[in-house]
Amino acid sequence: MTMLPHGLSQLRSLEAESIHIFREVAAEMQKPCLLFSGGKDSITMLHIARKAFAPARIPFPVMHVDTGLNFPSILAYRDRWIERLGLKLVVASVEDAMRRGLVREEPNGSRNRIQTPVLLEAAEQHGFDALFGGGRRDEEKARAKERVFSFRDEFGQWDPKNQRPEIWSLYNGRVFPGQSIRVFPLSNWTELDVWTYIRDEQIEIPDLYLAAEREVVERGGMLYAVSPFIVPRDGETVQVRRVRYRTVGDANLTAAVESDADTIDKIVAEIATVRITERGATRGDDKVSEAAMEDRKKEGYF
Repeated sequence: MTMLPHGLSQLRSLEAESIHIFREVAAEMQKPCLLFSGGKDSITMLHIARKAFAPARIPFPVMHVDTGLNFPSILAYRDRWIERLGLKLVVASVEDAMRRGLVREEPNGSRNRIQTPVLLEAAEQHGFDALFGGGRRDEEKARAKERVFSFRDEFGQWDPKNQRPEIWSLYNGRVFPGQSIRVFPLSNWTELDVWTYIRDEQIEIPDLYLAAEREVVERGGMLYAVSPFIVPRDGETVQVRRVRYRTVGDANLTAAVESDADTIDKIVAEIATVRITERGATRGDDKVSEAAMEDRKKEGYF
């Protein structure tokens, strides 16, 4: 009898690597936590975490840094899945931190940078020594050079010149009190990998990712959907365009893209042809400077 060679597809190899990372963190670290925004990457990460520990429940809580500028449908999606999976949800509120004087809102309306002190405070209060994030190396230059296990010092800061080697996928999670690790199980995935996986696994996604007729205004060469967070300014014309979101951030700074992709199959086909990352195409907060993301990560950002 001839034995056929057995091998995993690229996508199943990526899934296996991510499952290994989740289990490694659960074995090495004292108190991990999964950062969840309701976006496609954290949705994928949560799904893989379920597989990693099935049939048991995911053995760590989920944290959402709530800026107060989230899309309502994303918050509803988050709450629905937390209840469905029976997980503990930790909400770190930026608006509460502003009221307490921990942070101040920036003039440009972005709450991206001021999320960092809120995240670090919540991690310290709950004693989390490892935080899972959905960052991928293909989406941004600073993330491209970050390790899977990203060491953070006593102040939550990242030093890109002082990273631990990860030869043969051996991960060093040793930390002293006060130090922590950010862990990125999707580091080696691409946006196309994520959408192909979502399609193959039939994962439920928020409707924002699907193309629909929406009222938008054009601002800085980007299309922003009219909402309580985006009010047309003098001289701006409200247009109805068929758009969808490639990434989900704060509603006041996340733009949509013109698209006819109203199914996941169409999204996969669309992403296979694009040549600009989702952050580069739609995130106004990343256009502050060429090093905007790296500067935030050095301060303790995701």
